[in-house]
Amino acid sequence: MLLFTNTKKVWRYETKGDYYLYDRKNGQLKKTGAGLPPSSQQFAKLSPDGKKLAYVSDYNLYVEDLATGQVQPLTTDGTRKRINGTFDWAYEEEFFCRDGFRWSPDSKKIAFWQINAGVTRDYLLLNTTDSIYPKVIPVEYPVAGEKPSTFRIGVISIENRELNWMKVQDDPVWGSYLPRMEWAANSTELIMQHLDRKQQVSTIYLANGTSGDLKPVFSEKDSAWIDILPAWDQDYTNGGWDWIKNGASFIWASEKDGWRHLYSISRDGKTVQLITKGAFDVMDIAGIDEKGNYVYYMASPSNATQRYLYRSKLDGKGEAERVTPAGQPGTHYYDLSPGCRFAQHDFSNHYTQPAQEIIQLKNHQAIGGSRPIQELVKEAASQSAPVSFFTIRTGDGIEMDGWMAKPSNFDSSKKYPVVFYVYTEPWGQTAKDEFGAGFNHLYKGNMVEDGYIYISMDNRGTPLPKGRAWRKSVYRKIGLVNIRDQAMAAKEILKWSFVDPERIAVWGWSGGGSATLNLLFQYPEIYKTGISVAAVGNQLTYDNIYQERYMGLPQENLQDFKNGSPITYAKNLRGHLLYIHGTGDDNVHYNNAEMLINELIKYNRQFQLMSYPNRSHSISEGAGTFEHLSQLYTNFLQTHCPPGAK
Repeated sequence: MLLFTNTKKVWRYETKGDYYLYDRKNGQLKKTGAGLPPSSQQFAKLSPDGKKLAYVSDYNLYVEDLATGQVQPLTTDGTRKRINGTFDWAYEEEFFCRDGFRWSPDSKKIAFWQINAGVTRDYLLLNTTDSIYPKVIPVEYPVAGEKPSTFRIGVISIENRELNWMKVQDDPVWGSYLPRMEWAANSTELIMQHLDRKQQVSTIYLANGTSGDLKPVFSEKDSAWIDILPAWDQDYTNGGWDWIKNGASFIWASEKDGWRHLYSISRDGKTVQLITKGAFDVMDIAGIDEKGNYVYYMASPSNATQRYLYRSKLDGKGEAERVTPAGQPGTHYYDLSPGCRFAQHDFSNHYTQPAQEIIQLKNHQAIGGSRPIQELVKEAASQSAPVSFFTIRTGDGIEMDGWMAKPSNFDSSKKYPVVFYVYTEPWGQTAKDEFGAGFNHLYKGNMVEDGYIYISMDNRGTPLPKGRAWRKSVYRKIGLVNIRDQAMAAKEILKWSFVDPERIAVWGWSGGGSATLNLLFQYPEIYKTGISVAAVGNQLTYDNIYQERYMGLPQENLQDFKNGSPITYAKNLRGHLLYIHGTGDDNVHYNNAEMLINELIKYNRQFQLMSYPNRSHSISEGAGTFEHLSQLYTNFLQTHCPPGAK
């Protein structure tokens, strides 16, 4: 067993640390990585034959013989700008790429990424709190319009250190991306996905691990963008590729017919077979039962706020079958066992607390002593819930799902303040039918008991299972389409007799912070109070992988970036704004705050600012931080959008 401890954070996750090998037979515990700096090992993996261990330390790959403890470097040229076996900031944040090497099935070779960030400019974070003199922290960070870091895929022999580079062609002018790579169900070939700079053309290649020669297998184009698999199925963030028929075919997802469906693609690319059929999206691949001829996946054809387990035959015959039984409306997760005979089933909805059971998948029957979820749902449904779900149709004809938490002792003859929680961008769905809907973690106290109506809705562009057109309608229009949808929906809500139009607030974090600013600035007649946390105020400051995916290239359509940026509309502020940002934010940099502040000053727009020194995007570091943030948030909201019925 490998045990990981003494960990250190690398940006968002603690991926550096020490690894210990525990022998279950003799009870011995042995530290690995002799001679390496403490807490410097990353992504340690045993070889398939169990004889060796590989890991990254200080941008280089190492292999360790478990019998002798001998540690040997596989690469020696690693630096902060030449990264072996892991990734730069942008790849890690936007492609989920952290673990950057793969053992071959025969344990004789390792395939790995090498990222060259030498052309990538550094963003300079400034630590002004940990010493008398400020410390500069450089982060390789390519903003929109900047060429991406270049990449190479190498295959190195464990025995003789022979290194072969795959012949993947990068665009010398614009650059490109290679976000996925695995061994191709054997020890001689690799399979990889290549994306152009705009992320509109995806090509799958088979690569000869010795010669480096490439063979294109499958290619597709999209006029907006192409999502990689880990973007919507988190099970693949650490790698993985679904092979069937002993490596003769693999499972692939595409939106080419307007819905995200699964296909079987032959190894030579000549046969492409649609597996899932119908007007619905595959939300997550749950498991593959090749013996039983089924692929299991999550879907929700009729309600985008929920998710259920479905299955389809691998040969594409027949219709999709729902596996989750009726009578359990809400959000389901399944962890299927190998062979798909059993599953860990997790469930909740807005009135049923999270529950878990182990089931036989064939009949969805619970095993063991846990109380069946079916019983828990029936019991919870008999009790009143403060949260309800609704669908609203805007004046533009857009139907949006949302939840609403009403005040305790609600009186429809009176008027109440409304607080909208927003995210609005392609990375976040807020209106989910799961436990916790309607709860505001940042509010100190209980919003419904204090007399607020709390609402969240999902606009076009959010990652809902409503088809490609819904999700990609915001291409080159983030900051416009998503913002108008929210405002037009709020306009309909203002018509409700129990809503006080003079007490309308909105808040959000990150992309939701950006949306809050845009709503407050673009629609000041609707939103009177806003709390914006860690917002992108200027789209040109954010990283190229994310911003260019959804907005195009500044070199080609610069005006779109300006049209969607809150600073463009800052002069329109009429209501009350609380702007919050961490000065050590490596994701949405603090210069967003200062650019916005300058624009507000220019037009004499008064607002309240809270900067948290040396805090990151989560504003979670430091003693007392959350307590302070929560109190600040609550005080501002209660002052400028007072709670209670009138």
